[in-house]
Amino acid sequence: MVRRPSSSPELQKSDYEALGSFRKALRHFLRFSEQGARAVGLTPQQHQLLLAIKSQVGKDHANLKEIADFLQLKHQTVVGLTDRCEAAGLVRRQASTIDKRRVDVHLTAKGEELLAKLSQRNLDELRALRKFLKPAFLDSK
Repeated sequence: MVRRPSSSPELQKSDYEALGSFRKALRHFLRFSEQGARAVGLTPQQHQLLLAIKSQVGKDHANLKEIADFLQLKHQTVVGLTDRCEAAGLVRRQASTIDKRRVDVHLTAKGEELLAKLSQRNLDELRALRKFLKPAFLDSK
């Protein structure tokens, strides 16, 4: 995250326009993503859990702590969400091969398929939203 030093000049109108443009694009994308999840029978939280698993760098699973960190949720909330995803056939739990005290969560074929569909749709929308971001937002002053 780029932060301005406290000795920066005062904010300009273009700074507010850039922030407003970004906020509008971000909210538009989130609403679009949430609607897409619901259209395929998932809650937005289930979709985010699937993405939390698939987006782990260098591996194809995540443990509950990693999912909680990704979603910024408490452990017990993630346990309940994982339970619901498992009941829906989206994920499966497996004892960790590295640490037997941990449980790894893997996507099922159904979870993979739905996530791929939603991710392609969301990436296309994200690319389309780029045109709404004001260049001033991307400049580091």
